[in-house]
Amino acid sequence: MRVLIVDDHAVVRRGIRAYLEVLDDMEVAAEAADGQEALTRLDAMAAHRELPDVVLIDLIMPKMDGATAIGTISQRHPGVRVVVLTSFGEMERVHTALEQGAAGYLLKDAEAGEVVAAIRAAARGEVFLDPAVARGLTQEIVSPPTGLAALTGRERDVLVLVAEGRANQQIADELVISERTARTHVSNVLRKLRLTSRTQAALFAVRQGLVPPQA
Repeated sequence: MRVLIVDDHAVVRRGIRAYLEVLDDMEVAAEAADGQEALTRLDAMAAHRELPDVVLIDLIMPKMDGATAIGTISQRHPGVRVVVLTSFGEMERVHTALEQGAAGYLLKDAEAGEVVAAIRAAARGEVFLDPAVARGLTQEIVSPPTGLAALTGRERDVLVLVAEGRANQQIADELVISERTARTHVSNVLRKLRLTSRTQAALFAVRQGLVPPQA
């Protein structure tokens, strides 16, 4: 199977390439140093009908972060599966990546065999999660937080902006994220708080003291 490696550290890309290329069923189609370069390469591959099966991508990169790239890849090239390989295991990042369309989430202390297993699982249409990430998601299911405690830091920021009357594009501009990601955050805020409208969210934010009442 063909893999595109996306990471802003050249030494990481070289290490992953060296390991994958000794495997009979793996071929590194290309490398990219950030999300924007990854999209450029994918578009060029698509033009020649040479898209990779899996994109292995970091989250924190210059120009375009991994989460935004994942969402765009899912839209432009729905047949390409994406596996995250990152140093960051916070549940907020996990949720965002999975919501954007990631088919796997690994931490960079994973064994090489786990990386290969995640790539193969993604190519089969399955989801592969780092054990620590899986435990975190399970804990959320078993003992889900409620109210304001249910929101991530980013979701609290979004709630405040919603309460201030910002539209999704304005939220995206303020937080330097895509409009689609902003829309996803707003939906998550409403779902977690069990609200049905932005007006209810604004009233909730006022009651919680996050924003002052409108005059």
